[in-house]
Amino acid sequence: MQIVGVKVEIMEGFEDFPLPRYATPGAAAMDLYAGLNEPFIWLWPRQRELIHTGIAIALPEGYEAQIRPRSGLAIKEGISIVNSPGTIDSDYRGLIGVVLINHSNNKVKIERGQRIAQMVIAPVVRCNWIVEQELDSTERGAGGFGSTGK
Repeated sequence: MQIVGVKVEIMEGFEDFPLPRYATPGAAAMDLYAGLNEPFIWLWPRQRELIHTGIAIALPEGYEAQIRPRSGLAIKEGISIVNSPGTIDSDYRGLIGVVLINHSNNKVKIERGQRIAQMVIAPVVRCNWIVEQELDSTERGAGGFGSTGK
């Protein structure tokens, strides 16, 4: 396991919030919290809402942060993230926000300080395109959606 230092800025009004943290020693992602200015908001069926987290980060060059849904919110409440996974680039310094969506038929209460998403810090790999007239063949070939069976 590799550990990398990431600078974090806690925004005014959110000094009481915990920093993103790993829930267990084996967790790959750390929890992010709803940085609401009010005690709670309602997320109505099929509504999308940008929820801030109260923090900004400075990732080292060569790393990204991936913002992913929380499985518990997904199964219990129907809450997910619209652009999942969201990406935070190493040169972004703004407030981290999460675009939640309510896929359920019921309104869902999102409370200040509630765990709303998870964040993975990952190395970035870049590619150099190599233009070819024809690609090498494989057993699968150009078989796409569902071509390998159930």
